[in-house]
Amino acid sequence: MEHLRWLSQPTLTRPVIITAFEGWNDAGDAASTALRYLTERWRAEPFAEIEAEPFYDFTTQRPQVRLNDGQHREIVWPRNRFSAASVPDVGDVILLDGTEPALLWRTFCRQVLAIARRYDAQLMLTFGALVSDVPHSRPVEIYGVGYDTDAVERLGVEASTYEGPTGIVGVLHAECRDSGIASASLWAAVPSYVHGATSPKAALALIEKTSQLLSVQVPTTDLEIATAAYERQVNKLVSQDDDTMELVKQLEQRYDEMGNPTALVEEVERFLRDRADE
Repeated sequence: MEHLRWLSQPTLTRPVIITAFEGWNDAGDAASTALRYLTERWRAEPFAEIEAEPFYDFTTQRPQVRLNDGQHREIVWPRNRFSAASVPDVGDVILLDGTEPALLWRTFCRQVLAIARRYDAQLMLTFGALVSDVPHSRPVEIYGVGYDTDAVERLGVEASTYEGPTGIVGVLHAECRDSGIASASLWAAVPSYVHGATSPKAALALIEKTSQLLSVQVPTTDLEIATAAYERQVNKLVSQDDDTMELVKQLEQRYDEMGNPTALVEEVERFLRDRADE
């Protein structure tokens, strides 16, 4: 816990920990958007942060300068903030709003696991989003994977069989396994032709799947409105380019022919392997 900065020390009982990291596993900002939406809706209060200094190469991931009230300059460092809330039908929840570190991954994960052990967390759930050949006009595919027998049986997700390069999420789940903490991950697919735009639709799908897994109702009206606006904007952009229109038609046809698509498992694994070369 040497790199944790405590803001307060709440009393929590066997919380569920939900995490999302900005970076390569956050296509369309879907994972971080979903995490922050839950943090706001559940009125979670910050209680701890991981110090940025040891874990980032600031020549490649530079901090930002911000003016408060248009006068006072502030340096904004990569953030890894823990917030806590008590949620009806779920119990206590910890939400980690994070940024993927560049250095000392195992040390970084030990800070997260220190929080999990301190509060005897019952589950670590991570959000991710990847770029995929999927149409924006169809339901978002969500792939759920568990990293131990307890999570697989309890949540009804697939058991992880992936072998290959990984990111901070994979390392965190390995640490959870070694510490005896049940863990699972949810991945959303974001269309490759609009991956640079924030996807409230993918964020909404992650939240709906989380609601299902945890048996909790989360009001999502704001995200539903944002999703409708997102689809209208993408429809407009697609209509302005014949090649993109043809691509979307092909993706829609493939999606419809597959019925209930299961190929996202292979998409996630290919995505992880491809990222190793970047």
